[in-house]
Amino acid sequence: MSVRTVFGYLKVKSAHLHHCDCRPHESKTFSPLADLLPEHTTPELLFLETKWTSLMSYGITTQLMEDVLPMDEPLNAFTIRSHLLDVVERLENELGDEQHCFIEGCLRDWANLPASYGPLTVGIDGGYVRGHCKQGNFEVIAGKSILVFRREPDEKPELSGRCFAFVQTYDEKPKRRLFELLQSHGLQPNQQVAFLSDGGEDVRGVQMYLHPEAEHLLDWFHVTMRLTVLKQIAKGLPEKFGDADNQYKLRSPALKDLESIKWYLWHGNVFKALDTLPCLEMDLDAATFETKNEAVRKLLKSVEELRTYVERNRQFIPNYGERYRNGERIASGFVESAVNQVVSKRMVKCQQMAWSQRGAHLLFQIRTCVLNEEWENTFRKWYPAFRPTVDAEVNNAA
Repeated sequence: MSVRTVFGYLKVKSAHLHHCDCRPHESKTFSPLADLLPEHTTPELLFLETKWTSLMSYGITTQLMEDVLPMDEPLNAFTIRSHLLDVVERLENELGDEQHCFIEGCLRDWANLPASYGPLTVGIDGGYVRGHCKQGNFEVIAGKSILVFRREPDEKPELSGRCFAFVQTYDEKPKRRLFELLQSHGLQPNQQVAFLSDGGEDVRGVQMYLHPEAEHLLDWFHVTMRLTVLKQIAKGLPEKFGDADNQYKLRSPALKDLESIKWYLWHGNVFKALDTLPCLEMDLDAATFETKNEAVRKLLKSVEELRTYVERNRQFIPNYGERYRNGERIASGFVESAVNQVVSKRMVKCQQMAWSQRGAHLLFQIRTCVLNEEWENTFRKWYPAFRPTVDAEVNNAA
């Protein structure tokens, strides 16, 4: 039997044993070594292949391993990709079943729990990955969780920022995946959790019914970006419209209304914001009829979309000003860095590779495990004789 190691191929004698005839089996013989190493690859080499591939392209990983390791034969990028997909499939099979609701117990039990760790903030955002020609680009959901503090800090500080990602149209267990991420922080039912998202229904559906103390907020970054675009369009409006006898101001009132809407939303006054938006729409509608101006028509359409956006997310709009003064997070800027780190650096920027939904989704799982510093612990769980930890080596030397 040929086994791939970090030093090249190794020929190993593998005994083939016969099954007992008392029970039916798929094959007459079996090999214990083949069952132990189904990939015919040692865990050390498999670990390096999967870890490096999660951080850079398959081709660069192949070149790096050939330069660093004393390989006796050239490596194949397709083989490394197959190994990665097989390993991550194993990781996916260990994920629990999907559930609609993960809240268990009652309020009385939660009140008797010890004091929890600091508040947990989870930001979720979306992005797109270049797909094959037939399927086109597809959406990716990525996010990051940040734990404010731990009441009993460990000797080794825990990684508070943990990221996750999945392909929305491929993943069958998105809520379970996010729930396990929360559990990795030592989440308790009496702990405060704040979810920040852009208001999309698909993104918000993932975070619902995960935690009894969850607070769902509309990300201020996406709100203010919409208003910034509207202000830029409004600056291109004509100053006045109408005939020579009846002229009405347009640009300055529109800019004033947009500034008022932003002020209302910043202070959580959704009622006044929704009261001002229809008035602005009426003025723009009259100006569109009179002037046939393209900027007016474009601004009218954008204002209508903003009103719909605010109406659908009105229950998730808090008093941003109050939260900001209290030092609480109101925007998911930290998620933008997570999307760039998990998705863009590996799949979008400066790369022309087209992805399948399965390939992208599985790569996300191992990439997030590596970035969360969990991949080596996963290998230790699968292979108990995997390389010793640094602490164990220090203790043995002492």
